[in-house]
Amino acid sequence: MRKKITIIGLGYVGLPLARLFATKYSVIGFDINKSRVAELNTGVDSTLEVENEVLLKVLKKEKSDENGLYCTTESDDIADSNIYIVTVPTPVDKNNRPILTPLYKASETVGNVLKKGDIVVYESTVYPGATEEECVPVLETISGLQYNKDFFVGYSPERINPGDKEHTVDKILKVTSGSTPEIGAEVDALYNQVITAGTHLAPTIRVAEAAKVIENSQRDINIAFVNELAKIFNKLDINTHDVLEAAGTKWNFLPFSPGLVGGHCIGVDPYYLAQKAQEVGYHPEIILAGRRMNDSMGSYVAGEVVKLMLSKDISVKNAKVLVLGMTFKENCPDVRNTKVIDVISNLKEYGVTVTIYDPLAHPDEVAQEYGVRNLKVLKKETYHAIVLAVAHNEFLSLNFEKLLEPQGVIYDVKGVLGSRADKRL
Repeated sequence: MRKKITIIGLGYVGLPLARLFATKYSVIGFDINKSRVAELNTGVDSTLEVENEVLLKVLKKEKSDENGLYCTTESDDIADSNIYIVTVPTPVDKNNRPILTPLYKASETVGNVLKKGDIVVYESTVYPGATEEECVPVLETISGLQYNKDFFVGYSPERINPGDKEHTVDKILKVTSGSTPEIGAEVDALYNQVITAGTHLAPTIRVAEAAKVIENSQRDINIAFVNELAKIFNKLDINTHDVLEAAGTKWNFLPFSPGLVGGHCIGVDPYYLAQKAQEVGYHPEIILAGRRMNDSMGSYVAGEVVKLMLSKDISVKNAKVLVLGMTFKENCPDVRNTKVIDVISNLKEYGVTVTIYDPLAHPDEVAQEYGVRNLKVLKKETYHAIVLAVAHNEFLSLNFEKLLEPQGVIYDVKGVLGSRADKRL
């Protein structure tokens, strides 16, 4: 039987995957966001993950069995697919508890059209066991079909790195798994058709789920360690980056840099693993300690900026501060779970007037998510302090002297401005 694939969720993960599969299969891209689908059908991806000309090459104006991508908001359009891949977000709430609502809704959507022999593959980050304990029951209830008899499930954790044009989805080795050994092999073979970097077939879905959450938990802990070092070395008046460069001459020293840890992966995934650990009676000390350290960095940076201003006799009250960058990482428009907002909020508590400039972040999205105003075009004003929070390429060529008051200061969170910065993290 010819494989017809539906991708549920056309965001940073789903669209690149849909575009890739569309080079070899008939693919339906489904999303409930009508404006997003309308945008994609014109060949434009506002997330900047898929270049417009690349997207246009696979787009189909009508649904057909030919290779290519047809994007829709209509669930009727996905009824004749036999492979469903779920790529919806899995965030946390204000108390850092996992939110599985998007997964439940996506599972309901698939359950309504599920048929005997179909395979549902989940890519969304979850805690070990969530696919079979949370998603499969929804599929069974809605469809009336029986798991591993009438339909089957796979799990292949997404490894998209937003903004990275070198490590694209096809060039990152993919972990795969299935609800039976045979389905595991079938899911693995499916991804092998398009992932040039190859695949790794995990023995179970739970192993694949666990592998995903520890990938980002490991990075989170390593960055937390370096953030702690930055705080220590700052008190010792030692340049942290100089220390890391010296230590990095040893062949097995891991290269991590201090910074703000946000986004939808590193800043979120550890909480999924922590919750599951706590459910089975184990309190994860190291994982949560790393999260506490990284979550504290916004207030730390704000405090360091204020100290720097005071050291230059700049009055903090009503001072004008320009924050460069609002996204969670450089050269990417994604503002989900950005920790720059922590810097901004803490600066405002000191009584300063904050201006945010990010040419990549969408002002409406920033306003809706965080209640602050983001400028896409920089005004002709001068500031008492500039905080480089995100290292967008556009910022590296700015004329900082024209943006600063005579005694103004520059704080470099990312450590990319060299001698132009008065202080760096």
